[in-house]
Amino acid sequence: MASLNGFNANEVDPNVAFEPLPPGEYLAVIVASEMKATKVGSGEYLQLELEVIDGAQKGRKVWDRLMLKHSNSQTVAIAKGTLSALCRAVGVMLPKDSSELHNLPVVVKVATKKRDDTGELTNVVKGYVKKGGASPVAARPAAATTGPGSTPPWKR
Repeated sequence: MASLNGFNANEVDPNVAFEPLPPGEYLAVIVASEMKATKVGSGEYLQLELEVIDGAQKGRKVWDRLMLKHSNSQTVAIAKGTLSALCRAVGVMLPKDSSELHNLPVVVKVATKKRDDTGELTNVVKGYVKKGGASPVAARPAAATTGPGSTPPWKR
């Protein structure tokens, strides 16, 4: 047994279970980050803790995991692309430490998915966008056309 030193539940508001954030875009900041080993120890991921700073969901948190060290090179490439999008969105292009990304406003695209282990809905981060701007990824140049009034290649 453990002593609860006279804890009185009548004096403390109970915690309520949180439902996942509804899918959408939220203005948030990174409040914590750390590199963690995978369960099997074959890689490492950067775990980001984000807090919503505006709107009806203010104060709520969501987490993202970027698998930066892994035997699957495609997994690493996806994580590095996501980190690049985050860096561009917050304007820190050459971070030496993840703490340099903390407390900088960013729009987080959030979705929901079912957990494999429990079947419950959970949040997943789908991307990062600069506050007040379009996607941080540079737009592709327009395809060249053969002349005035010609049909663009994607419409042929």
